[in-house]
Amino acid sequence: MTTEATTTAAATDPRRQVPRTDTVLADPAVAAAAQRLGRELVKRAVQVAQQRVRDGDVAPEDVAAAVLDGLPGTASSLSPVLNATGVLVHTNLGRAPLSGAAVAAVVAASGTTDVELDLGTGRRGPRGEGALSALLAAVPAAEAALVVNNCAAALALVATAFGGELVIARGELVEIGDGFRIPDLLVSTGARLREVGTTNRVSLADYTDALGPDTGAVLKVHPSNFVVRGFTRSADVAELAPALAGTGVPLVADVGSGLLRPHPLLPDEPDLQTTLAAGADLVLCSGDKLLGGPQAGIVLGSAALVQRLRRHPLYRALRVDKTTLAALEATLRGPVPPVREMLDADLAGLQARAAAVAAALQACGVEAVAVPATARVGGGGAPEFELPSAAVALDPRFAAPLRAGSPPVVGYLEGDRTLLDLRSLLPADDERLTAAVSEVARRWR
Repeated sequence: MTTEATTTAAATDPRRQVPRTDTVLADPAVAAAAQRLGRELVKRAVQVAQQRVRDGDVAPEDVAAAVLDGLPGTASSLSPVLNATGVLVHTNLGRAPLSGAAVAAVVAASGTTDVELDLGTGRRGPRGEGALSALLAAVPAAEAALVVNNCAAALALVATAFGGELVIARGELVEIGDGFRIPDLLVSTGARLREVGTTNRVSLADYTDALGPDTGAVLKVHPSNFVVRGFTRSADVAELAPALAGTGVPLVADVGSGLLRPHPLLPDEPDLQTTLAAGADLVLCSGDKLLGGPQAGIVLGSAALVQRLRRHPLYRALRVDKTTLAALEATLRGPVPPVREMLDADLAGLQARAAAVAAALQACGVEAVAVPATARVGGGGAPEFELPSAAVALDPRFAAPLRAGSPPVVGYLEGDRTLLDLRSLLPADDERLTAAVSEVARRWR
């Protein structure tokens, strides 16, 4: 090969045209991204873009732009997702989305805060007093409140602190998602279970006959994700409370979904206020289900029992951080959280939204049609209750590429179509949903 040919080959060799890493990192826009996201994350994006130059997919002069296009919105690997499944509280998608007020509260609390400091005296103060006060205002039947990191933690704390023998109906020894079993959790604390009744029937006498000197508590656990029908019998809190009065045995009710008060759409779903008013000594629930806040385990009820839990050594390992307390307080004091907006959404409004999204997609050349749909509460709440809804129906081929899009859209397949249910989305999400579907369709052209 001649010298001239060798020079020409070298000049056209993609490996020699790849910009140096330090040169790309010095680009002002890339440098600003490194300041925001971290140098190592951005450096990895630079290496990916350099490889694309070698592969001939990116021109050398476009490396900086390719780096910026390939960067995530945050330094976290979690991706914001549009939940079009029709499941309002979807555990795999992080359960309840936070309200704008809660998000703002998290940001404000992310620095140094007065989470455990009395600014007036300069001395140590009660931890998360604002969130606890908000809980008591929302559930007047409660004398005191405690917050731990999830409802399972609340149940574990109760089982550990009260100890001894826990009386519980056989039909309430439930398994929930991912193979998690309530009896396994209770036994792991060292407590002993005294199972009463049968799978389908338990009476008041079954409970009272089981009481003894070693009884630590009587537990009522809401079955959450299933319903037993037919030849059944149960003893509810209103029946149990008078029978336990004077025995010194606390009645603890795990109501699960975190409904603060009765809701007209969910007449069979237990709520915190009613359960306490009926005589429960303590109620436990999740903060990130129908309450609409952050992941948390909430304990409400007797001041003496709550204080007993607070003083137990295990509480220290289970307590929540300042951002959770901030988000919980803002959820309780602020505007209606998204989950409640979705639950209360008017069907006619959902149908109008679905028709508008379908029309916008049709204008972009996408075959889309508004159709009736059925949504659900999710998260173990109201397991048999169906919410009438409206969806946009697409070709089934859309499901996978929508999940891989930006933002990812998670719908569901029904027969020969992909359905995007609008009840699990807020109206403000409709434009992004339309854009995401249109982008997938554009790539196919």
